[in-house]
Amino acid sequence: MPALTAVMVMLLPAASLVEAAESLPAEKAGSIGPPTGRIAFVREKDIWIMNADGQNQDKICAAGNADGRPSWSPDGEEIMFTRSGTVDLKGPDFMGGMHKVYDLFVASLDSAYANKEYWWLRVTDDLGSRDPDWVSTDQVIFYKDVNANLANAEIPNYQLCTVAPDGGSFQVLRKDWANPGGLYLINPTMNAKGDIVCEYFERGGEGSGQKGTFNRVGLVLMPAGQYMMPFDSIAAIAKRNAGLVAPGWSPDGKWLAFVNNNMDDGGLYIGTPDLKQKYLVTSAPVGTYINPMRPSFSPDSKWITFSTQDGSIWIVDITGNGTRRLTGPGMDSAPAWSKQ
Repeated sequence: MPALTAVMVMLLPAASLVEAAESLPAEKAGSIGPPTGRIAFVREKDIWIMNADGQNQDKICAAGNADGRPSWSPDGEEIMFTRSGTVDLKGPDFMGGMHKVYDLFVASLDSAYANKEYWWLRVTDDLGSRDPDWVSTDQVIFYKDVNANLANAEIPNYQLCTVAPDGGSFQVLRKDWANPGGLYLINPTMNAKGDIVCEYFERGGEGSGQKGTFNRVGLVLMPAGQYMMPFDSIAAIAKRNAGLVAPGWSPDGKWLAFVNNNMDDGGLYIGTPDLKQKYLVTSAPVGTYINPMRPSFSPDSKWITFSTQDGSIWIVDITGNGTRRLTGPGMDSAPAWSKQ
């Protein structure tokens, strides 16, 4: 049967349960000015951009099947994003079924401004690559199902990978990728030093009562040069950070933003890279849920943008003040702040 895909875990509304969580003190936050830069986002499966105040909303790529959070190039002139499709396999003896496939693409703002909304470049062609984080001029990190193009694959095999923006220099970061054993790393983000924060993701096994299910366990920090950390160590770290998902580095490397999926203290948080200090930024707005997708910092690392399940995009400063809905409710998701 074809490869299965990861299932997003919804964050239950928990506004009344997170009041005791500590916010970042003003003295640790430093001076906070007004938000600047631009925000890319997905609207009805196309790529849009807007100013940090929500003004000047423009469609820049009519992809029609954008899926997941986009990421800006360092110079702010291009946006990399995921497009998804489907494979419908009908094999002998009713074997098969439908599953999603993914690849990475790049859209140029210059083309959009020249009224070429249907122009883009393909970066990968393996049907398994998704959710890019554009780290530098020559490196993008993402995760890939290396089984995606196998018609008879029974389970996915997710691996952390890097690639150049032009599709060259592809690399799988762990050398044990051929023997996943139902243990995976997904949704990576990398800072300028090469440190990676990602989610540990596991498949329910025999006797667990969860065979065939897939669970987002928690966050793991892998310092540069330690990507081959043993899986038992990775699992232990993730379980200490249970329920924390969707990590995003601040541009200054000082903070991680993430979504806490635990019911008793859920919300949008920031923390130190080792996650020993965690601060609540905002709980779920009343009547909706925070999407468990990577939050994104402003260029000065003082503001964060995130989306909610009602199709809205929001911004808030790192102390939890200045909360503002920029779009929606509607069909908007996956905001990503420009790097300048």
